[in-house]
Amino acid sequence: MLIEQGIPMASPDEREDDQADHRVDCGRIERAVREILLAVGEDPDREGLRETPARVARMYAELFSGLHEDPRVHLKKFFSEKYDEIVLVRDISFNSMCEHHMLPFMGKAHIAYLPNGRVIGFSKLVRVVESVSRKPQVQERMTETIADLLLSELQARGVAVVVEAVHTCMTIRGVRKPGCVCITSAIKGAFRKNPSTRAELMTLSYGDRR
Repeated sequence: MLIEQGIPMASPDEREDDQADHRVDCGRIERAVREILLAVGEDPDREGLRETPARVARMYAELFSGLHEDPRVHLKKFFSEKYDEIVLVRDISFNSMCEHHMLPFMGKAHIAYLPNGRVIGFSKLVRVVESVSRKPQVQERMTETIADLLLSELQARGVAVVVEAVHTCMTIRGVRKPGCVCITSAIKGAFRKNPSTRAELMTLSYGDRR
């Protein structure tokens, strides 16, 4: 505990701990991290590593918080509107974790939908991406999950989700190719069936980047 002008204050690590999801078994993670350090030939009791297991446990509680959230809660409040053109929010930054090597992948998501009498706040789309991204997964599943959520909860005429990401399991290990960008898409409803609507979507998404 820190003291500033006579007022007790939590240390940075204590503040992180307060934010950790208590449904995560941090003690179990700490023991596992300690075993990993021993297995690779490190000394978990040396000064620099002494608190590392606890730090890693708090990190995982934060990075995997999406396992204990229902992203649908962000789509429950909508507004009745006659607007029936494309709604697009692009360049939504995210960080997620590849379930194959437990290494992060990060990038941007672009979300579009065609309303069917109801629209949602733009920030809610960002919150859905944030919630879905914070769990171990593959990029393909993340893309499909976001699209299915919007299609079912908003009852939209069409939904399109494009995710662009850099995978550290490709950049720092294995093939070691920095700069590779992996792109996945999930196209539903009118965006899939109507070529002109799909073309309009691509123009709005990428027209000023060519």
